[in-house]
Amino acid sequence: RHLKPSRVLFDAMDELSAFKGAPPQLLELEAELMAKADHVFTGGVSLYEAKKHRHPSVHAFPSSIDHAHFMKAREKTEDPADQAHIPHPRVGFYGVVDERFDIELLREAAKIRPDWQFIVVGPVVKIDPATLPQGANIHYLGMKKYAELPAYLAHWDLAMMPFALNESTKYISPTKTPEFLAAGKPVVSTPINDVVKPYGEEALVRIANTADEFCAYGEEAMKDRSEDPLWLTRVDRFLSQNSWDETWRGIAGLEKQIDCMTVKLSDDRPTSSLH
Repeated sequence: RHLKPSRVLFDAMDELSAFKGAPPQLLELEAELMAKADHVFTGGVSLYEAKKHRHPSVHAFPSSIDHAHFMKAREKTEDPADQAHIPHPRVGFYGVVDERFDIELLREAAKIRPDWQFIVVGPVVKIDPATLPQGANIHYLGMKKYAELPAYLAHWDLAMMPFALNESTKYISPTKTPEFLAAGKPVVSTPINDVVKPYGEEALVRIANTADEFCAYGEEAMKDRSEDPLWLTRVDRFLSQNSWDETWRGIAGLEKQIDCMTVKLSDDRPTSSLH
């Protein structure tokens, strides 16, 4: 409140009020911030749809990626020491393990495919670690540095996104979706809205509703990756439209466009073509 900025840009990356343990005053504080903001950016399309009527200038800028960083996973690298002993096929996930992570799906998938090795990289927060599924084919490697992620990815056969379907995941747009694809890994995910559209619709990510589907589609995805030479070409063509440079150009051009345009607002129309 003490700041006197020339512009206020509110970058809304998640619907944090829906997260476990969120302070009850969060929505009130967000409303105050939105009232002060000149522009509101959202980290995904679902979040844009949820907030577009709450401010006259809301714009979706979905998660982008550092292509060069994650494409390192396509190169031959040394397997990290805490992963090197794990057999193949390996099914991996990295990210925060909290109420958004479907631990029951992981538990069932590990039972259905005891020959697969499930690797989870990331910290466990807000949930009791004792509730996590255990088994000879489930491996929790803990938190890693951003710089280390490509080395782990390079030696996975399949990337998984076992997100639970609840209030905390209703508006998420997982950055790891394009990151896994940039690493050249086939991906299977639960039906998160911002994954289904566009990645599922473009047949770049398999979408599974149950543990049985998760395993069946995962097997298909690994087969496609090894047998379809055009799969990676389609991935790269799609990701070529997604970069932080493109995101920045959209943001940088936004104010100029608004200054040069007279926009008549309506209840269901965004203020710019950048949506």
